[in-house]
Amino acid sequence: MANEEYQGHQGIGHKSLLRSDALYQYILETSVYPREHECMKELRELTAKHPLNEMSTSVDEAHFINMLMKLMNAKNTMEIGVYTGYSLLATALALPHHGKILAIDINRDDYEIGLPIIKKAGVAHKIEFKEGPALPILDQMNDDVGRLGAFDFIFVDADKNNYLNYHERLIKLIKVGGVIGYDNTLWNGSVVAPSDARLPNYIRYSKDFMIEFNKALAADHRVEISQLSVGDGITLCRRVS
Repeated sequence: MANEEYQGHQGIGHKSLLRSDALYQYILETSVYPREHECMKELRELTAKHPLNEMSTSVDEAHFINMLMKLMNAKNTMEIGVYTGYSLLATALALPHHGKILAIDINRDDYEIGLPIIKKAGVAHKIEFKEGPALPILDQMNDDVGRLGAFDFIFVDADKNNYLNYHERLIKLIKVGGVIGYDNTLWNGSVVAPSDARLPNYIRYSKDFMIEFNKALAADHRVEISQLSVGDGITLCRRVS
């Protein structure tokens, strides 16, 4: 495939690594859309109109996160990289009434797009939004003994070049037995693209960061990992020490 343009996602606007658009559509229509919360659908359709809509978590991945939160009986969670709040809403709907999500993003304007729908869903009280770069916020939290090991689940869908930096901070904040989910770890399938493949600039920029991150997780004995081909790839890390 040398010097050929690399074929990642298929061309119907979804974030799936499946080669068959029809199969992906089957998954959505059979097991996702019939159970989709009306506010999730509303926010998904609103986000689709945004010029940067590719930043949103895929609908099947949001469905997966919602069920994972229920299986874990999660109560205290964090999300780094919020965008319009689609995955945030999926988490908030799954948490009990007293559950909490610390949501961190550098852009509150995008979050404000989805906030009216989050309020409509009756879960805004579960969310504490912090605007700004995540690393300084995480450093402050690591200095607070009361925050260490306090989180059941953390979801990361932010700047890929900082995933390793996030991980070293988050590993102290997640409880033993808790889970960190890293989104986009297969990065449009580019992690197996030839070095001379023609890639979109944003894919090429983060490809090596993602490959390095995946190798680091595989060697990190503080966590058990499972890399899933849901959406654009999500790696679950369960802290064991």
